[in-house]
Amino acid sequence: MTPNPAPDPRAIRVLIADDQGMVRAGFAAILGAQPGIEVVGLASDGVEAVAMGRSLRADVVLMDVRMPNMNGIEATRELTQPSRGEPHVPHILVLTTFDIDEYVHEAIRAGASGFLLKDALPEDLIQAVRIVAQGDALIAPRVMRRLLDRFAGSPAPGVPARAVELNGLTEREREVLVLIGRGLSNREIAAELFVAEQTVKTHVSKIFQKLGLRDRVQAVVLAYDTGLVDPER
Repeated sequence: MTPNPAPDPRAIRVLIADDQGMVRAGFAAILGAQPGIEVVGLASDGVEAVAMGRSLRADVVLMDVRMPNMNGIEATRELTQPSRGEPHVPHILVLTTFDIDEYVHEAIRAGASGFLLKDALPEDLIQAVRIVAQGDALIAPRVMRRLLDRFAGSPAPGVPARAVELNGLTEREREVLVLIGRGLSNREIAAELFVAEQTVKTHVSKIFQKLGLRDRVQAVVLAYDTGLVDPER
């Protein structure tokens, strides 16, 4: 009998958290068949998602928003806060059947790195997992504008205090952060500022480093929270 191949240590370790068994099985079948992706666990609620996300050291957690015992928002908040005993922090890709609602809005604020609808095509799901695993952020295109509008309409408390965080940015870095906040990609920012795309990537990297941001989603939130982006424009 041929032994099972050893797990690829370079594979993206994915945990799927959803209270519907058929959904978990479907996502597991799609992702498990992809090279470079390993489904390491299936969780049926937020409590299991937190425990398994840490114990299995998942790179990416596909997180349903509405789950029993602990919802996806609280589970996301728990997993994105490194504990003293376990500093590993997985990237959270929120899955929902809704275009946008207060739950998804709060999940993004809680630290999620991406937002994808459950009716996304299999290839979009696979790509989303790979993008988020690399430390980038992803939001389904058809809801990006509505998500930004939602942030603009409900600024977080402590805006003046957060604005102090921008003091260390150069004028050009502020310009780039504004454009990130408006939802532009690196390529679009490069065209807007008449610079090379690689130059934009360098600015983005420095912005993230100076502000302690993990990805573009957090950058968008900060841009609105500080008033750097005018919601009326």
